[in-house]
Amino acid sequence: VINGAYQHLGADIIASIKEEKVGYEGMKVDRMFFDRFADTVRGNEVVIEAVAADQWERAYDQVHREIFDKPEDFFNLPKLRQALGVDRRVTLREMLERVFDLIDHFKSKDELLEEEFAKFVADREPPEARSLPAIKAFFKAYVTSGLTRDVVDAGEFTKLATNAAFSMQDYRSVPKKYRKLVPDYVKDYVSLNQFTA
Repeated sequence: VINGAYQHLGADIIASIKEEKVGYEGMKVDRMFFDRFADTVRGNEVVIEAVAADQWERAYDQVHREIFDKPEDFFNLPKLRQALGVDRRVTLREMLERVFDLIDHFKSKDELLEEEFAKFVADREPPEARSLPAIKAFFKAYVTSGLTRDVVDAGEFTKLATNAAFSMQDYRSVPKKYRKLVPDYVKDYVSLNQFTA
């Protein structure tokens, strides 16, 4: 102690601690929670038959009535979504498709955005190749950013000057025709709920 102050001369233990990111596969306890859900679902004959017959509403109903919120694990969509650690909202159908190996993984938000944009390009007349990156950036920002949607829909474009997701310069680089086509297409064909976390 020097002049009432403590001076530590040893090694800095905190400096040696390293942060380790948990990937989309999540922590082991989370994977185990989803695995228990999968085992429970695979043990339910009604769900098995409904999925095999492509009767998704029947499968959802059975999961909600017989599997969700039961003692022991108390499975529900929010807990399962959290356990999956995916960067977007995974649907019950996707969970069931994964349980029965109809899909091999849960798509990330960006994978879904790429698919939706590819559908947009296929549905509309293809834009010039040089304007494609600007249109794609606008499409992705409009789908994922509520603020961008609000600004564009209200026509208050000056607010883009302070928008981190999509700036005024980004907007100006989008060909005029696509400034209307993208929002109209998204409103008609894209489910925004799947892109929330």
